[in-house]
Amino acid sequence: MMKKIAALIMISIMLSACNVAEPVEKETQIEENESNIELQENEEVEEVLVEPEPLDPKDKIDLSLQPNETGKIMVLMYHNVGQEEKEWVRTPDNLKKDLLNLYEKGYRPISLSDYVSGNIITPAGYTPIVLTFDDGNKNNFEYLEDGTLDKDSALGILLDFNKQYPDFNATASFFLNGDIPFGQSGQEAKKLNFLLENGMDVGNHTRTHANFKNISKEDLQKEIGGQAQHLEEFINDPSYKIDTIALPFGSRPKDENLTTFLRQGNYDGTEYSNIAILNVGWNPGFSPYDTRFDFESIPRIRASEMKVDNVGMYNYIDYFDNNPGERFISDGFPEIITLPEDKLELVRQDLVKEIYLYKNDITEEVSN
Repeated sequence: MMKKIAALIMISIMLSACNVAEPVEKETQIEENESNIELQENEEVEEVLVEPEPLDPKDKIDLSLQPNETGKIMVLMYHNVGQEEKEWVRTPDNLKKDLLNLYEKGYRPISLSDYVSGNIITPAGYTPIVLTFDDGNKNNFEYLEDGTLDKDSALGILLDFNKQYPDFNATASFFLNGDIPFGQSGQEAKKLNFLLENGMDVGNHTRTHANFKNISKEDLQKEIGGQAQHLEEFINDPSYKIDTIALPFGSRPKDENLTTFLRQGNYDGTEYSNIAILNVGWNPGFSPYDTRFDFESIPRIRASEMKVDNVGMYNYIDYFDNNPGERFISDGFPEIITLPEDKLELVRQDLVKEIYLYKNDITEEVSN
């Protein structure tokens, strides 16, 4: 009897085990099927999400705009802004007129450093210009008694114009000489840092606005290096260097052996090095991609209508209107230099940018 009971218990356990094992095997099979389905779905997704080949940026260049990045660029020279128009003074209304004319004619400001480095970020179809103001007089940048910016100062006019026309960058270089830039003692640091924080640049115009024609080597380095040190003391950003200079009176040393100190030198144990040296007159500058471009001798055009001897800003605006092939026209792509194929001989051979030539509807790539 006991043997029969034991046999029944064993049979019952075996049947229970069989009943439990069967769902486990079914669950395992279901999981495997689901995994296979997921793998198949992933394979299908991978097939659908094949990365397209990247477009050639040159395909986006609008050749109907006739880009010519070997064309000339105007570096405009201003000094004072005042209520009476004079040889070195522009009235607020006339400065506003200048900016509007430039805007409507398709000119757009870039920084001096972008110009000399060839980082032309001007939109396609437009022409870069560089705005400069010499001497750093109070009428360039003045805080009124209530602490607000004078709207009729050069800076006030530039910022207001940018608010009205946001695609006309409020960027300019202010070349400063003397102890108190912009003529308001105690405001030096506030003003210089405001300029840098708002897209402007600060440049060197020497300690005493000295004439370099007959200067000694020691005094030349003191005038340039001493002023660079003085201005940098006011600037919060330790990486910002005063590395551009507008030559006072456009003067250069008679002794050609001293001209190297315009570019670099040492004063009071501190070295200076300039990436741009600006003259006074009287022509548009060459493209930074042109073999004739020389950062040590950048010409400027007087932004005036008095005593300009037919080489003022408006003379050259008319010239470029009548000779559009002489004007720099941007392709809108800083990494590519686009130009008509008959201008290729003007292009520097040391450029690392891609050159893109065109002639009517025929285009051709040229590698450096």
